[in-house]
Formats: sequence, C-alpha cells, structure tokens
Amino acid sequence: MVEVARLLHASLLVSDLARARAFYEGVLGLVPSPSRPVMGFQGVWYDLGDCQIHLLVLANPDPVAGRPEHGGRDRHTALGVRGWAALCDRLDERGIPYTLSRSGRPALFCRDPDGNALELVEIP
Repeated sequence: MVEVARLLHASLLVSDLARARAFYEGVLGLVPSPSRPVMGFQGVWYDLGDCQIHLLVLANPDPVAGRPEHGGRDRHTALGVRGWAALCDRLDERGIPYTLSRSGRPALFCRDPDGNALELVEIP
C-alpha cells in the first residue's frame, strides 16, 4: 500500500533573488530558514509550519506572459494567512495587484515578481 501523507514543500522559480526576497520577506513577512544546504544555485527556503516554500534561482521554462489575470485559474500555491485584512492593506499600499476569490471566502490571488500565482486564504 502507498500513502501520500502530506505536502513537504513547494518550489517556485525566480529570476532575481533579491527582488523575490523583498516580496516574500518584505510583503508576506516570511523568515528565511537556516536549513537550506549549500547547493549549486542560489535560493532561499522558508518554513511554514511543517512545510516549506523553496525559492530557486533557475531558468524558468514556462512563459510568464499570457497567464490568466485571476490566479485561481492558473497553477498556484495556497498559503494560510492570519491578519488577512492587514495583508490586503499591505498589498494595496505597495501597489501589488490581486483579485478576490470568486467563492466569496476571505481569500485573494496575487503574483510574485516572477509571475508565480499565490492564493492567500484567511485562517483562524
């Protein structure tokens, strides 16, 4: 029997690590994890509970242009957020576009500087 038990990490390709970190750390408030080993390319890992997000500075084989405006219609990574209203204010203040979830729940979709779609969902 095979059992897939949980998600361990999501990897996102980025072209400019400083710009990506400004978004993930400066906008989303994530803190780099010291657990990333030395690798043959730049990147940073962020711990999110018992999961991680890995930013990898590697060539992106996917086109960024032509993606749907609403990230819910694109491949995306969903993150649970506390302080959702404050997050909306922060995105507005920094001019980062987003669309609200079409389900009516407190969730939004935005893109990082490299076009990776993120779903940010309010959790208790």
